[in-house]
Amino acid sequence: MVDARSTPPRAGDPSTSELVQRATEQVSKLVRHELALAKAELTKKGKHAGVGIGLFGGAGGLAFYGLGAAIATAIILLGLAVPLWLSALIITVLLFLTAGVLALVGRSQVKRAAPLQPTEATQGIKADVDAVKAAFKDRGRV
Repeated sequence: MVDARSTPPRAGDPSTSELVQRATEQVSKLVRHELALAKAELTKKGKHAGVGIGLFGGAGGLAFYGLGAAIATAIILLGLAVPLWLSALIITVLLFLTAGVLALVGRSQVKRAAPLQPTEATQGIKADVDAVKAAFKDRGRV
């Protein structure tokens, strides 16, 4: 069995410092290539996300106009039974009542979210800090 430590370096073999320098250059080159690949991938995904968000916005705009058309249809349909001005007034009152109910429900949900600081997590952190302080005090007495 040949001991690698006792084998003299052959002529033309790179020195340790040259090997370290090559490894450093190769790692640096690898990191640069990986970063370039990540940048290209994120750019591609960003373009897809932008197109998707634009399409969602367009769908939302069309849905808004569709809702307006549905409201107009309801007014016209109700106008077959009562005068048109009365059907418009009835639909308007129904829309405002619905908006009011939604606003009240939303307000109660926002109140339930207050305060905006995570109280349970804060209490847990305070308990942890107190436990660590107590452990240091106990350790100091021993």
